[in-house]
Amino acid sequence: MLKTILKPFLFVLGFLIGGLVMAQSAQKIKIFDEIPMNFTGEKKVVPGVEYLQDGRIILKQIQAPVFPEGTDVKVKVTLKSAGDRWDKSGSLFVIPNPEKLSFIDIAKNTASYPEAAGVEGYPGIKIGGNYEPALEVLRFMTPFGVGYYSDEEKNPNIRYNRPVYVPKWEDEVVWEMDVSQLADELTGDLLIGVWVDTWTAEGYEISVEFEYSGRALTLKKVQPIVNTVYYAGQKHPDLFAFNPLKATFNLPENAKNAKLYYITTGHGGHSGGDEFIKLNNTLKFDKKTVVDTIPWRDDCASFRRFNPSSGVWTRKDTARAYNENHEKMFKEVEERLASSDLSRSNWCPGSLVKPYVLDLGNLEAGKHELIIDIDATPIDGDKLNHWLVSAYLTYEK
Repeated sequence: MLKTILKPFLFVLGFLIGGLVMAQSAQKIKIFDEIPMNFTGEKKVVPGVEYLQDGRIILKQIQAPVFPEGTDVKVKVTLKSAGDRWDKSGSLFVIPNPEKLSFIDIAKNTASYPEAAGVEGYPGIKIGGNYEPALEVLRFMTPFGVGYYSDEEKNPNIRYNRPVYVPKWEDEVVWEMDVSQLADELTGDLLIGVWVDTWTAEGYEISVEFEYSGRALTLKKVQPIVNTVYYAGQKHPDLFAFNPLKATFNLPENAKNAKLYYITTGHGGHSGGDEFIKLNNTLKFDKKTVVDTIPWRDDCASFRRFNPSSGVWTRKDTARAYNENHEKMFKEVEERLASSDLSRSNWCPGSLVKPYVLDLGNLEAGKHELIIDIDATPIDGDKLNHWLVSAYLTYEK
């Protein structure tokens, strides 16, 4: 009797659980598929894809899967040159609250940055007024000419740039990163885009894919705070050469296990500029120093296979090597040194940029302050020193 009574209930319960399991199954979604990005060049007509800033930004509204129990998220970005031979900054971003003012409104000439969202001469770089900066999901740096210049038959001079330890130039560069801390902003209805700082009509082709594990994982709240990437209506941000950047914001609720994510890269200024010299980054959260470091990459030579069009010099060196009689001897050699080999301020041509993750503990609801201080250099003519930084907070309720 009891079994008969419970049978319909168990059927419904099983159906609901089954539906939840289905909703939590692993999924992949392709957001952009070989979309051209360039400046005033040819565009690809793709349903749902919008171009801004003469092709330097692509934008798409998507309906991503929903995971009520949370999920891991991995992003995959694939890029190849369509003729641009230079290294460029790139940013994959989401607009976390499309109902609020964002740089998209400024790019479409429907609004202006509020005064509270910037500092004098540098608009739209921090949270303020009714404005929220874009939430940066992945910072990347394009390599020199990967793909377009990788074919040595079409570009015969490129083979003279290839060192002996690189068997062939790569056809594309692929970046993958776990961004599970942003799962709450990367599921459901969202507005997502890519910016590449290209100034050529040829530009690049880019693909973006999200992979969701479906594994139950605590969803975190996300609060964008700062983003100095000059997406639209902004200039190269050399503001750190004059003053620290201060941003205040209000937490609507008490926050547990709060973490600050900080992405930073230095650029410009030629050989003696911020791209190529070691400069300190100091962050204070509520007046407490949470990071004090010099962001730097000295492994750029490991990306050589992605950089066929990098400028190359030669330098003399002394090697202890075998001669034709298999005897060890000291010998003067002349080695290739590519621009892409040089160490830089937290990036290499062809690299992604991982965020610094800073534990803040538990935070009370109310006003908080972030200060970013960089020993930076001002712009001087064509020496375009600047720092691209973004910061956001994650926490549990």
